[in-house]
Amino acid sequence: MMNGGNLVDNDSAVAGGVEDMYGEDIATTGQPVTPWTVSVASGYTLMRDPRHNKGLAFTERERDAHYLRGLLPPIVLSQELQEKRIMHMLRQYKVPLQRYMAMMDLQERNERLFYKLLIDNVEELLPVVYTPTVGEACQKYGSIFRRPQGLYISLKEKGKILEVLKNWPERSVQVIVVTDGERILGLGDLGCQGMGIPVGKLSLYTALGGVRPSACLPITIDVGTNNEKLLNNEFYIGLRQRRATGQEYAELLHEFMSAVKQNYGEKVLIQVIIDFANHNAFELLARYRSSHLVFNDDIQGTASVVLAGLLAALKLLGGTLADHRFLFLGAGEAGTGIAELIALEMSKQTGNPIEENRKKIWLVDSKGLIVDSRKHSLQHFKKPWAHEHEPVSKLVDAVKAIKPTVLIGTSGVGKQFTREVVEAMASINEKPLIMALSNPTSQAECTAEEAYTWSEGRAIFASGSPFDPFEYDGKVFVPGQANNAYIFPGFGLGVIMSGAIRVHDDMLLTASEALAAQVTEEHFKKGLIYPPFSDIRKISANIAAKVAAKAYELGLASHLPQPEDLVKYAESCMYSPVYRSYR
Repeated sequence: MMNGGNLVDNDSAVAGGVEDMYGEDIATTGQPVTPWTVSVASGYTLMRDPRHNKGLAFTERERDAHYLRGLLPPIVLSQELQEKRIMHMLRQYKVPLQRYMAMMDLQERNERLFYKLLIDNVEELLPVVYTPTVGEACQKYGSIFRRPQGLYISLKEKGKILEVLKNWPERSVQVIVVTDGERILGLGDLGCQGMGIPVGKLSLYTALGGVRPSACLPITIDVGTNNEKLLNNEFYIGLRQRRATGQEYAELLHEFMSAVKQNYGEKVLIQVIIDFANHNAFELLARYRSSHLVFNDDIQGTASVVLAGLLAALKLLGGTLADHRFLFLGAGEAGTGIAELIALEMSKQTGNPIEENRKKIWLVDSKGLIVDSRKHSLQHFKKPWAHEHEPVSKLVDAVKAIKPTVLIGTSGVGKQFTREVVEAMASINEKPLIMALSNPTSQAECTAEEAYTWSEGRAIFASGSPFDPFEYDGKVFVPGQANNAYIFPGFGLGVIMSGAIRVHDDMLLTASEALAAQVTEEHFKKGLIYPPFSDIRKISANIAAKVAAKAYELGLASHLPQPEDLVKYAESCMYSPVYRSYR
């Protein structure tokens, strides 16, 4: 029974914060459940249902009760042994894309084993199911496509999007991740093949944030592609036409947003604008943030995780945020989003107007330093960052002129933090903070090895994609990874469990502060400004609790009354991938 606004039975360890239409997750872990939703004549159907399939882990009694005799070899394996066997198999593959495909195959046939594997081996498998490997998977998605995951909404469905949403079998959807594939990581326009991003992100909502898989819906909006290589590829799975723009594009997006709200209600979290091109991302966020529960991972999620790294790094650098100067290479949605959240946090700490704080933050785009004399030709989202200064065309000259203590790369172009740039940062600062955030690894502004070597081991370094530890002058440095996966799973869980109806900037600041608080002295000694991913579920529960508390404080939460212990409540809402016993 639900009471007092709670989403789940208090005894449940696997609820994921949403109504359970199968009655499975409102049971305690040890309580037997019925896997069938329809009458069947053979267990053959059960083995092909990824949600309920256990493979060789079906017990003798279950094999008798559910018509599985003869359909499986006689041995009964534990879930732990299945996990060990698959990890052994994955480690035989030398090509990351092969591991990705093997993981996707597992997800499609045995959902719980997939998530058990990912949760228990998160540091090893996160780069496989997410960045950087997901980038290559998107590039080759047409060739490796086997079974559709999620919904594909194209221009052909204009006027019928609500009907399309109703084709999805789950009714209790609480998180939607959607892309139009126009700007996938640093790889450009991949059109319909961008589906790998929503699929990957939602697997992390479950594995890292504990949101139940059936509550997650990946969507690709296909309006065409301007990628000639894809248009001429016989295996391309999307619309073979140039991208729709202008009114046609806006109408399709508006119909989509309206249909989502109509079909799933006010409290479905729409991570709607990931990887949309800059000109669309800012407009869409501004248009819908007051009417929908909408969250942009590129603008807001990236900003939150970077701010967390900066807050943690202050313990190594000294001073407050307002005592430092920031220089960005890249002035798109990620760069300006991070810059704005830094300025907001400064305002929160100092009480100074945000306009004053922005003057401590400088941005460089493809035409050089963004300065006041360029204001007439700048896109609207760049104008707040145009400060009084003479024009500077090269990054290294901007470093020498601005003398930043923090250098942040969000350009999507690799190798831009050259030896000259890093050495300039090191000549200005005792401990230069260098964040090469562009993904995938090939597009990083510099490598960990380059940052540590060129700064003579003095740099504090973090990147968007993972780098291996590096030894310099007898000391082993462990590069931090400013991965959005630190933030969005816990953030999403906090939004869901509080029943928040809107995303407020203060919730993002709170998420950053919660993540920074998880970094310990032991981590700092290794040069880390982020905690290890091995603790990610604990981290996510703490972030969820802080985000939920802020939603209650702001009056945006609808699940009342507020639970007394939000951390424990977050943990109780998390999905568990442990096999269930079937009657």
